[in-house]
Amino acid sequence: MKVFVADDVNEDKLAPLRDAGIDIVIKTKLDGEALATQMADADGVIVRSATKITAELMDRAPNLRVIGRAGVGVDNIDVRAATQRGIVVMNAPDGNTITTAEHTIALLVSMARNIPQAHTKLQNGEWDKKSFVGVELNGKTLGVVGLGRIGKHVSQIARGFGMQIVAFDPFISPDQAKELGIELDTLNGVFARADFITIHTPVTDETRGIVGKEAFAKMKKGVRIVNCARGGLVDETALLEAIDDGTVAAAALDVFSTEPLPADSPLLGRTNMITTPHLGASTTEAQEGVAGAGLAGLEVEGACRGQEAAAGEGSQVASGGGIEDGQVDGEGAVPLRQISLGERRAGRLAGVVDQDVDRAELAARLRDAVRDLGRIGNVEPGNNQRVAAAELLGPRHQRLAPAPGETDPRTRTRQACRNRSADAGPGPSNEGMASAQRCCV
Repeated sequence: MKVFVADDVNEDKLAPLRDAGIDIVIKTKLDGEALATQMADADGVIVRSATKITAELMDRAPNLRVIGRAGVGVDNIDVRAATQRGIVVMNAPDGNTITTAEHTIALLVSMARNIPQAHTKLQNGEWDKKSFVGVELNGKTLGVVGLGRIGKHVSQIARGFGMQIVAFDPFISPDQAKELGIELDTLNGVFARADFITIHTPVTDETRGIVGKEAFAKMKKGVRIVNCARGGLVDETALLEAIDDGTVAAAALDVFSTEPLPADSPLLGRTNMITTPHLGASTTEAQEGVAGAGLAGLEVEGACRGQEAAAGEGSQVASGGGIEDGQVDGEGAVPLRQISLGERRAGRLAGVVDQDVDRAELAARLRDAVRDLGRIGNVEPGNNQRVAAAELLGPRHQRLAPAPGETDPRTRTRQACRNRSADAGPGPSNEGMASAQRCCV
């Protein structure tokens, strides 16, 4: 069995895969024909955010069963194409949470107090206090777009600074927001009220450019913008115009529409702009965590070979809710406990919801996912149960017996993993895998 690693990951986390006899091939910074050649005979692929896995690449990899994303977002993977081909998409939803949230706060504070600019000037030998009068965070309103894992953690830290939190997230219930000390509002309401705005959503057709010309027109004069989520969420041209006309006092960006950021980018060289080179996941702890490529790889082994591996608990089937985690438009929907290796082998791997489903269809899919999970383990009660989707799912904590005449989901997944046909759709033989992909991280 071959697992191709297309992006840089922590080498130590790959050791269990090698110990299990898996052939690990690491070649990074590939694209085009070179990437297709390496994937041609791969059973699994592990990527981070740099490598794009397209439908065309999948078609040229007839053995491909699993794509493991060492990190959270899966916008660099054509998930719809993977679902159609019976390929499981997995991620490591918790690996970057703390690190990205802390980087968001670091940029927030740095922007409020002009720290990078003052540092640069002093390093150049100039003592200048008057040019860098900042603003306090205490008493200011932080607008949070997306209350997934990262958005929630950012909100928690910001409250410690004395900030008032107002947020937009259609998948968070008012009761849950109240428990978190967060006030929910419409997207336009958040834009109009916030002194600082931070975005924590995936990039989809619906969210691309969500902070653009129309949004800036609704914001109060002197607002400050932070984006540590995904490039493309902020319309960079509109942002520069808003800075020039005084609507935006400052901005701090860790992600960009084009990466690496070109040396001649108009975003560079501005005194009221902080830019960092996509450092959201760049801590020792996060690198070790999301090289949950190791976990992803062990799940590859469990899914495709059906062999036990010394992995313990691994990636989650579902998120804690929130559009940052991608509900409907990307990754998350049903908040469930962590699952065992056996359950992962049963097909409950991290996947995603198709982007064009309506609410009723989504509710039906979520019920199916919970029902299947209930047959092999209880959905445990607790704080991670609080999501707006809960009302659609019916009783949350009961253990459900297999429906009469239905195939055990573990059997379905074994059958799916034996099916090596490149054009296999989500039919009866890979129903378990297809259902898993409609569930989420």
